[in-house]
Amino acid sequence: MNSKQRTIKFLFLWAFTSIFVGKLNAQESTRTALEDANLKKALYCMEILENRPDLESEHRINILRNECYSENFIEHAPNIEDGREALLSLFAKRYEKYPELSMSVKRTASDGDLVWIHLHVKHTPDSLGGAGIHIFRMKEGKIVEHWGVGQPVPKESKNNNTMF
Repeated sequence: MNSKQRTIKFLFLWAFTSIFVGKLNAQESTRTALEDANLKKALYCMEILENRPDLESEHRINILRNECYSENFIEHAPNIEDGREALLSLFAKRYEKYPELSMSVKRTASDGDLVWIHLHVKHTPDSLGGAGIHIFRMKEGKIVEHWGVGQPVPKESKNNNTMF
């Protein structure tokens, strides 16, 4: 292969690679600004909700009321009463019962006005905790609707996969 053929081959491979990498980068950044904002806000709210024992309970509840949950909040979990104030009352009791409550986010996604958060929640530092998935519908920077599923982390698993 002569120098001219090598140059043509190199330019062809470079162009192909540039187009391919550009397409991959475009696919990675397909979230809209609103989806990014919704995800960021939902993560902030989950941080206050589950991971800030350094804040006084009343202060956490006020942040959640004023910054995170809509006045017209809708709850879909069958074991939680509907409405923002019922949810905040539940959180206040939870903070008293589990002052060392913590969580770690494992993965997230957003699509339009919906945000998904997969997390590991622990009532105490030594507990196995539970796996949870929260789905939030966001509107004007607040959570207006919630669906959630959860399961406890078992001592032993029938497979070698983790829950996270």
